[in-house]
Amino acid sequence: MIGNFSAMATQTLLGKRIVITRARAQADSLARRIEEQGGEVIEFPTIEIHPPRDPRPLEEAIKNLKRYHWLMFTSANGVERFFECMAHHKRSVAELEDVQIAAIGPETAKRLETAGVKNCLVPATYQAEGILDVLNTAAMRGKRVLIPRAAKAREILPETLRQWGAEVDVVETYRTVIPQADTGKMKETLRRRAIDMVTFTSPSTVSNFARLFDGQRLADILTETPIACIGPITKKTIEELGGVAAVSAQEYTIPGLVYAIVEYFSLKGSRGALNG
Repeated sequence: MIGNFSAMATQTLLGKRIVITRARAQADSLARRIEEQGGEVIEFPTIEIHPPRDPRPLEEAIKNLKRYHWLMFTSANGVERFFECMAHHKRSVAELEDVQIAAIGPETAKRLETAGVKNCLVPATYQAEGILDVLNTAAMRGKRVLIPRAAKAREILPETLRQWGAEVDVVETYRTVIPQADTGKMKETLRRRAIDMVTFTSPSTVSNFARLFDGQRLADILTETPIACIGPITKKTIEELGGVAAVSAQEYTIPGLVYAIVEYFSLKGSRGALNG
């Protein structure tokens, strides 16, 4: 697992100014790791996490947890909001004892462990396809599955499970909205080329970033500022919106993203030294 920087020079990001577009409440882990490598963090959140417009479907699902065979979480946000609702309605984690639980990746699994769930399925590939890779038609036929997630999300997981014969309930657990942002200041900072990299950790951070700049192509907004992203789904969104990812993490986690950023600047520095 990526996350050990021992093979690389420390403080590789010294003097680098790196933009984080994650929701402000989630930015700490990424910011801390960048700062540990000497980088300067500029927070420019492009999403805010809000409760669902209608909480009743989630509340109803939690009241009927015992009817489900599987509970599948596709984000850490989904975990947090789900267990907040459980606590609000005085429901115990013990009610999940007979429910199999899947987490899309280690960050989501860590949030589950914090909530009291210690045994869950975590696929080798940290995306919806990874969960599907470790399941099959025979295992899922006739099973009842609950997926608490964002209002807008990729449909490949519930659609495939339904094709396999599972009964799937997708419940809106939270929604993402575009926050107020000082785009004028960001434009000026980019114009002065005072930013060394912009990071994106989900497709929604990318699409909202473009929307904050009136839907301009990413290449026009960022000009020559390199982009780093957390994995192939986010990379695809970047390309669809007219950008190119200079860095795409091989492990789709925050440590994996920082490792890839450090590697990028380390190699760039090496090439610069050779050219000099």
